[in-house]
Amino acid sequence: MSNCIGFILYTFGLLGYNSTVRRLGVSPYLAWITSMLVQILILYVFAMTGFLNLGIKIVTYVGIILAIFWFIMSLARKGQLKFEGIHLFDFWMIGLGIATGHVLWNSPLVHYDNFSHWAVMVKFMTFTGHLPGASDKLISFTSYPPATALFITQFVHWVGFSDGAMLVAQFILIWGAAYSIFAGLRDRTRALTSFILCFTLAISFVFNVAIRLNNLLVDYVLPIITIAALVGIFVYRKRPFLLCGHVSLFIATLLLVKNSATFFVVIIGVYFLYTLISNHHWKWRRLLTVPIQFVTTIGIGIIPFAWWNYHVKNTFTISKHQISTQAYAKQLNGESNQTLTKIAHKFIEQIVNWNSLSTKGILLINAVLILTWLFVKIHEKQRNNLLEMAILLDISFVIYYISLFGMYVLSMPYAEAIQLDGFERYMASVVILNLFIAAICLVRVIDRQQFEQNFQKRNTQAFKSALTKNIYQITTLVTAFFAITMMYSEITGTKFTNEMNHNTLPLQMKRVSKPWNHLNHRKVLIVDPEIVDVNDYYAGYVGRYYYFTDKAVGQENFMMTPEQFKQTVENYQYVAIPESHRTFTVLTQKVFHQHVITGLFKVTKNGLIRMH
Repeated sequence: MSNCIGFILYTFGLLGYNSTVRRLGVSPYLAWITSMLVQILILYVFAMTGFLNLGIKIVTYVGIILAIFWFIMSLARKGQLKFEGIHLFDFWMIGLGIATGHVLWNSPLVHYDNFSHWAVMVKFMTFTGHLPGASDKLISFTSYPPATALFITQFVHWVGFSDGAMLVAQFILIWGAAYSIFAGLRDRTRALTSFILCFTLAISFVFNVAIRLNNLLVDYVLPIITIAALVGIFVYRKRPFLLCGHVSLFIATLLLVKNSATFFVVIIGVYFLYTLISNHHWKWRRLLTVPIQFVTTIGIGIIPFAWWNYHVKNTFTISKHQISTQAYAKQLNGESNQTLTKIAHKFIEQIVNWNSLSTKGILLINAVLILTWLFVKIHEKQRNNLLEMAILLDISFVIYYISLFGMYVLSMPYAEAIQLDGFERYMASVVILNLFIAAICLVRVIDRQQFEQNFQKRNTQAFKSALTKNIYQITTLVTAFFAITMMYSEITGTKFTNEMNHNTLPLQMKRVSKPWNHLNHRKVLIVDPEIVDVNDYYAGYVGRYYYFTDKAVGQENFMMTPEQFKQTVENYQYVAIPESHRTFTVLTQKVFHQHVITGLFKVTKNGLIRMH
């Protein structure tokens, strides 16, 4: 019941911000994501000044007050918003969004990176009410910016902390950003172009298969917020103040999502500069207007990230994945030419591998854009920009390849770099971004091929012939079918993944004990028979997250004498056995004369006491 009340409060708060930004001129299709990003930045200020819990309450309550205010104003017929109408894509977004949210609410966290950072960061802020400091050893990746964690923390503050609540929170952010793509449509009443964008959204999750939606990693968040930023620049191109505010907001948030967001910010910056130049009425006395607008907007957007970097450098002496030119130079000097050649050879091999999902995505984007360009140019005898767009996207792919290679060489240990660790995951981000850019350009060109260009005159009779009408209807039905089927496939795929993961370590932990939500420094031994989980620290990270302690350690090897075993166990305050470990069970019988298989136990001088 309290979960429902909390969700209602959160929703009303979000509605309040949505109504406010729309009245300030924000597009209804961009209003949801804009409202979310505004809240993230306000929460960021509160978190950085040490008032996170107060900030969460203030941000939400202000949103509720705004929602009530605009509701009363609407009843008085003042400040009413123009009704945009309900379109087919709205039904698709709402129906499949609710279905996806329901599955995510019942999904567990399993992926390694959830426990090494993303989930543990949210848990830390939720139950401590502040950002981690130098003494908080629970958080390892202290240089990772907190934007998505702040958004998720606000949501779980109201609806209750759980794996599912965190996943739903991130999905709300993703879905809000995804809704912005429909602002790129020329005519939103056309079913075909609407469903092409829905289909693109569904396909994008295919390229996100390495992560899926049931993880808190930000590899999908980065491109979907970037596409919302680019769409906004196009929509606000004739409104300079709104345009500059929009760009600053999105750049500021993207940089606070992850350090590697720089590539996406550069894309936004380039398109923003192009828009300023192409929409500027050139006069000599206004010659400085464009550079001043550009530098000021980008500068304001960078301020929150600069503050974060200052915070990291002044709070932590050493921080994992911190941006440091000295560290990069040291890493590069340590690499031999032979090592660089090996990594480069492996990298090129992966790019030209036809089984690579990212390579398939790049080929798909090029094939659709170039074939459509040829058809429109030769058959319809109309000029279009799809070939230029394909070339631009290919240039961005090449630049991203170079930056990705640089990351492997400069930031990764050789053992991980030579395996191209996470290659498909990193490439998915840019493939997804360019897939959306290509789709929006494509639907605008398709719309220009419609027989009737006056939107008001478009109806069931507004076709060149009965044949073109039939082709349009069949194509629309097929596209709608695949848009629904592909998204449903993502939902069922997530369900299947959840079922397959039923015996993974995090779910085993849930079966043997309740999680701890009070930050502590208790020594907990995680007994795990899977040597891989121990060697890559997965068991330790899961234990740290689950028992909310910085002193959880995983161990698999118990081939030791009874005396050594007793000494090892007594070094800890608690022992968690999520899966039966034969050696541990035998030694416990010998040393403590107890038969233990699974469970959470408190270590005492007289043996192990089961915790309930």
